[in-house]
Amino acid sequence: MRKAGIFLCGIAAAVFMTGCGAEVPELTEEETETISEYAAGVLLKYDRVSKGRLLTMSEYEEEEDKKAERERKMAEAAAEPAEEEETPEESKADDTEVIDVSQDGEAAAAVPSTIEEYYGIQDITFQYTGYELTESYPSGIEGEDVFFAMDATEGMQLLVLKFTASNASSADQTLDMLGHGARFRISVNGGSGENALSTMLLNDLQTYEGVVPAGSGVELVSIVEIPQSVTVESIDLTLRGDAGNSVINLQ
Repeated sequence: MRKAGIFLCGIAAAVFMTGCGAEVPELTEEETETISEYAAGVLLKYDRVSKGRLLTMSEYEEEEDKKAERERKMAEAAAEPAEEEETPEESKADDTEVIDVSQDGEAAAAVPSTIEEYYGIQDITFQYTGYELTESYPSGIEGEDVFFAMDATEGMQLLVLKFTASNASSADQTLDMLGHGARFRISVNGGSGENALSTMLLNDLQTYEGVVPAGSGVELVSIVEIPQSVTVESIDLTLRGDAGNSVINLQ
């Protein structure tokens, strides 16, 4: 259109231009008609070009809209199978039976609560029979030879826990507590507790090695020091070993 405008301006200038004494040329009717037809043709030509360009842009936009619509439909089609695939999984999950094994697992993982079970001792059972508070153990009897004796330190007293290891079988049983790795911790009145003292006593529960006669039993002890001012109300015995700790409330 810009070129058409320039061309028409040129014609108009040539036809109507005045100045410097130039006279407007006189045109015959035929020449005037020829110029008019030419000018109209030029306008029509560029008008068609302009319309053609608008039409091309419209087609381009229409094509873009169609392309976008195709992409949208393809995306929707691709999403539909994914949703269908999720349905069987959800159905499978809904149909899966949930079994609560927490209680069974806890039972299986429970630490044995008896000395014989904890250390895996066969044919021997242990029973707590009471305690003794003393300044020395064993208590000396005049005229009796004592292999080993121990005394409490100043301001302390010995808490002697007593157990009976019984053999209910019909045959003598060898008991080796040191071989079983027996270790104990004694807590009084809910305190943090102390490790049982290591002694040279022949009947020390942690280190006893001997024979328990058939149908009979032997007395074993485990000892810890406590302050003389303490009054015993409760006693806990902690069994220690590779299987972890297990606490037995003695009283």
